This record gives sequence, C-alpha cells and structure tokens, in this order.
Amino acid sequence: MSGKPLLVTCGLPYTNGPCHIGHLRTYVPADFYVRYMRRSGEEVVFICGSDNHGTPIVISAEREGTTPRELSERYHEHFYETFRRMDVVFDRFGMTDDPMNRETTRSIVQRLI
Repeated sequence: MSGKPLLVTCGLPYTNGPCHIGHLRTYVPADFYVRYMRRSGEEVVFICGSDNHGTPIVISAEREGTTPRELSERYHEHFYETFRRMDVVFDRFGMTDDPMNRETTRSIVQRLI
C-alpha cells in the first residue's frame, strides 16, 4: 500500500451513438484492475464520464432530429446504464461539460498559471 489513493480512469465514451463491444474492451479490464487493487488493500478512485463535445455529436443529433445536448444526455444515460448492467462501477461517471468537471478543470488551470 502506497499511502496515496490510486486514480484510475479510461478514455471517455463519445455520446454520438450507443455502446458497443469495442467500448467494453476498455472499461471491463479497468474495472478488473480496480477490483484487484482494492482487494489488495489499495485505496482506489475510479472515475470516468462521457465526452459530449464535437462534430460527430452535432451530425448525429441533426440526423436524429434532436439537439446535441439532448443526444449527449440520452447517450450518457445509456452508457451509465450499460456499465451498471455489466457491473462496471465508477466512483464518479460525469460529463465533460457538467459543472463539477468545469470547476475542477478551472481550478487545475488556475494552479498551473
């Protein structure tokens, strides 16, 4: 045990479409690792979230006749529920533009400058 919490994260799923088997190759092994480290006595924080920015989201939203925000929220919930059903459990699963992420990012940048 190192005495410091171990932070584990994965690449964020993009909210322009549903979860597929390729997504699981990222999140299931990370979940295994987190479980192993916790059983080994390590303090672990497992965070992830959905990426809800970018042109593919805008294009998918236009194709579906909805807004990028509505599409992102729908697929964010879809990913959250899919991971829950797969028993992949994050300590935090947010969105790239949620208030907590914005404030945390702002705080980090302020410390750097």
